[in-house]
Amino acid sequence: MSIYYKGIFFLAVSAFLGEGVEFVLNLILAKELGKHGLGLYMSILPTIYLIVLLSSFELPVSISKFIAEKEERFHRNILYHAVVITIIFTSILLLLAAAIIPLIPVFQGYHPYTKWLVIILIPVISFTSVSRGYFMGRHQMGKIAVANFLRKSSQLILMFLLFRFFDFNTETALLIAIATFIGSEVAVFLYLVYLFIIQFQHLKRLPFSNLNRKAVRKNLMSVSVPTTALRLFSALTGAVQPFLIKAALVRSGLSETIATEQFGMLMGVAVTIGFFPAFIAHSLMTVLIPAVSKTYSQGRFGSLQKMLSQVMKLTFLYGVPAVVIFYVLAGRLTSIFFDSSTAAFYLQALWPFFLFHFFVMPMQAFLIGMGLIKDTFIHSIWSTIVSFAIIIVLASSPEWRMEGVIIAMNTSSVLLALMHYLSICKKIGVSIFMKGIIPKNH
Repeated sequence: MSIYYKGIFFLAVSAFLGEGVEFVLNLILAKELGKHGLGLYMSILPTIYLIVLLSSFELPVSISKFIAEKEERFHRNILYHAVVITIIFTSILLLLAAAIIPLIPVFQGYHPYTKWLVIILIPVISFTSVSRGYFMGRHQMGKIAVANFLRKSSQLILMFLLFRFFDFNTETALLIAIATFIGSEVAVFLYLVYLFIIQFQHLKRLPFSNLNRKAVRKNLMSVSVPTTALRLFSALTGAVQPFLIKAALVRSGLSETIATEQFGMLMGVAVTIGFFPAFIAHSLMTVLIPAVSKTYSQGRFGSLQKMLSQVMKLTFLYGVPAVVIFYVLAGRLTSIFFDSSTAAFYLQALWPFFLFHFFVMPMQAFLIGMGLIKDTFIHSIWSTIVSFAIIIVLASSPEWRMEGVIIAMNTSSVLLALMHYLSICKKIGVSIFMKGIIPKNH
């Protein structure tokens, strides 16, 4: 458990610093791009995240889970097969991306170089994922923590230098903002792959045992494929959501420019502020996947119950004060970005969305660690259907507009958290109040 808490500490500290850097990054973006430019940037980000997701093939999750469950003598063989899978998958994805991405309508309205910058991400993310998964599985969270902070800090340095010494028009400034994002991923790639090569050389000097090639690939794919499908669904809906929201707002009578600006204030200001404490949830999720996988594979349900109780208490202890502070100080916090009472209202109204999201992330780690990826997927589908239905009905109405979007986001977050929690309680054998052992379903 000491390794578990140490990992959370390292990741939380680096993530806290990273969130501080992210806050400064968004301030720079708001200043350099303006409301409309920030809206465009926030609109293209989900599509970029979709490419990142496909490139990773969720190897950090599958490799970390498999490494945590197996003895060290098998690690070299596992990594060998993981690298082979990555090379094959990356080659296929690069060819498909080069043919498809230039045709995607989402990139219209952005600088022509944007689509090619995104293609560069594919091999970078793919090979970084192998390194990240290995270090997560070995509970070497210090390396992951440094990598996470390196991503944000390198992006900030690049963005500051470019915007400080050069002047760009809006289209080029938007390209530069995206390019700094790509550059930060390259920095993480160089760092983690360098450490991975050193670690792999060390493994080559140790006694090792081979696992059946088909068994290794089956184990990796059994996690990567469904988890990728889950994340792909989330990324696709995330990529569609900005356009669905803006289309609904336009249908309600707003102009496209005003709809884009309001979406920019929602995602670029309110959500940026509200998600600041999520660095703790991210840290918990990263540590919990291998920890829960190992504990569950050993059948230690008592430890899982204790772990869940601790996670829920910790999330409550930081989540509730955080949303209270955001609600009370909404005007002051949003004025750092724009002097807008609208953004302050968005931040206040979204408190259920933020709070329950803090619970969703570590609970999702529990579900993945226990092999309940299908349940996680089904929960996400239902919460998304409900969210999109509310957006279509309410946001299109002149009486509701952005209030309808906020209701949809809040409802989705609460529903998803409740479904995750009930599934976990049923699997590990506790009641919804963490009392009274009920029959286990292992």
